[in-house]
Amino acid sequence: MLKAQMNSDKLAIGLSTACVIHCFFAPSLFVLSYSFLSFSVDSEFVHYLILLFALPISILALGLGYKNHKETSYFIIGITGLMVLLSAVLFSDTLFGEAGERALTLIGSMIVAYAHYKNHSICKQIECDCHDNLKSN
Repeated sequence: MLKAQMNSDKLAIGLSTACVIHCFFAPSLFVLSYSFLSFSVDSEFVHYLILLFALPISILALGLGYKNHKETSYFIIGITGLMVLLSAVLFSDTLFGEAGERALTLIGSMIVAYAHYKNHSICKQIECDCHDNLKSN
């Protein structure tokens, strides 16, 4: 159980990073490679796809972290970050515009990554069994 929490924290941090990279570098990549690509990927589709993976993995990692370490604050911080990311995708067209969506995505991703980092740090700090399991595998 603890190994799953540690691995899901790492994966969730990676997904938060993917959100930021997509948001800030994908438009430049599409512009630079436009002549080489004969198709276009809908940006909203990518946002939904990343959230499809990020939400359950983050909720799992944060929930397991709370269950294992009883630290409420990082669970709440992480859920808040996920709500910011969800707001960026769901309300960007009507309320925030493209610049607002990017800002919310960056803020939400940073909040989620911070919560997972702290969740992971607590696990290492109290020397959970999951670290011994990872070393022996």
